[in-house]
Amino acid sequence: MNLIVIGTKKCKETQKAERFFKERRIQFHFRDLSEKGLAKGELENITAALDLDEIFDEQGDRYKKLNLQFIVFDKFDKLLDDSLLLKTPVVRNGRKCTVGYQADIWKKWIEESK
Repeated sequence: MNLIVIGTKKCKETQKAERFFKERRIQFHFRDLSEKGLAKGELENITAALDLDEIFDEQGDRYKKLNLQFIVFDKFDKLLDDSLLLKTPVVRNGRKCTVGYQADIWKKWIEESK
């Protein structure tokens, strides 16, 4: 398995996802969005598996702080500009992706990799 956990160190759901994989001794790469944003190719890979509306955080503080509810914009471009608008954690396993804490799906991935 080639797992990438994308989120921020402060996000509780991302911390739970990291703990899930650590407890099972599954190696993963962690990408901290507060340190480095998403590359265009990475975002394209995520949106190939998940809908933009699923991963764009319209309920978060960042969205409200930027007053995006009053602006017309392209979600894909806005995520490239400000990756902190991404719902977290996003967990990638090759071409498969999940958003949020999805332990049941991750367990299936682990079983399939054995």
